[in-house]
Amino acid sequence: MPTTPRQYLRRRIREYIFRRLKRVPGPVTIRRQRIYIVPSRFGYLFGLMVFLMLLGSMNYSNSMGFALTFLLTGLGLVAMHHTHRNLLNLSVRSGRHAPVFAGQNAEFQLVLDNPAATHRYAVAVSFAEAADDATLLDVPAHGSALSRLSIHAPARGLLSSPAFRVHTEYPMGLFHAWTWIELDMQCVVYPRPADNRQQPPPAPGGDSGKPDRIGGKEDFIGLRSYQRGDASRLIHWKTLPRTGQLMVKQFADPIQHELWLDWDSLPGLETETRLSQLCRWVLDAHRAGKSYGLVLPGLRLDPASSEQHRHSCLEALALFNLPKQTA
Repeated sequence: MPTTPRQYLRRRIREYIFRRLKRVPGPVTIRRQRIYIVPSRFGYLFGLMVFLMLLGSMNYSNSMGFALTFLLTGLGLVAMHHTHRNLLNLSVRSGRHAPVFAGQNAEFQLVLDNPAATHRYAVAVSFAEAADDATLLDVPAHGSALSRLSIHAPARGLLSSPAFRVHTEYPMGLFHAWTWIELDMQCVVYPRPADNRQQPPPAPGGDSGKPDRIGGKEDFIGLRSYQRGDASRLIHWKTLPRTGQLMVKQFADPIQHELWLDWDSLPGLETETRLSQLCRWVLDAHRAGKSYGLVLPGLRLDPASSEQHRHSCLEALALFNLPKQTA
């Protein structure tokens, strides 16, 4: 694939840096030896302009020209110092990474901490391929700022974050300072839910004639005659003058029939198709408030209906038959 000399040089420099880069859990403090700094495009034009001014001043022995040339040179050196210092000692740590479904964009959150008493302005964080779309952040003194990096998640599993770049051109845009960091960040990618609305098969014994309600205290279902030992708070006093006998209020709770989402209930399908269908069933069962369990080869999750149970089921589907990893 043909590239320009500039692109080729940048790629070789990046490869050299990445060979030295280590994946760490964080936080990472940006020390002096981690920061690279070069003139920006405007910086090269500024340097060329100052050089031409110096030649003109020497040619005409113009003292005012020399003064202006040296003033601009000093301004450029001060700008380089401030650009470098804008990144110095910033700390970068991992934030929250919400799970996504295959085909969506995974979002990695990064927190930039500024331990210094000075503000850091126009700091950007980006992956190598999205450097031009980076959002500029201002990190307050003794404060923090949140950055979000987005990357496409094509398949289920654990998606590891690639190396990212923290960079700035503050204050004058004459110099570009940056550093590369690779934090040990992973995002769980659930299988892509199936599009069809196929219903899961009924659990064995699901229509065995068992009652749909049991004694409880949620729903009022009627009255019965008073029996010795009934609590006085359950007596329905309004019926006593009319019937001449004590009546007691009855309550019952609905029975939640357990729903089992079983791998073996989808015979003849490919692995990814089965996982997508089970993913759809998990989402539908959770949305309906049902108590459901999941059965996979070598794994069984007992029925529940909590948000944590939903995540556990989807995570089990995401990591099914993949090399052992830690989410």
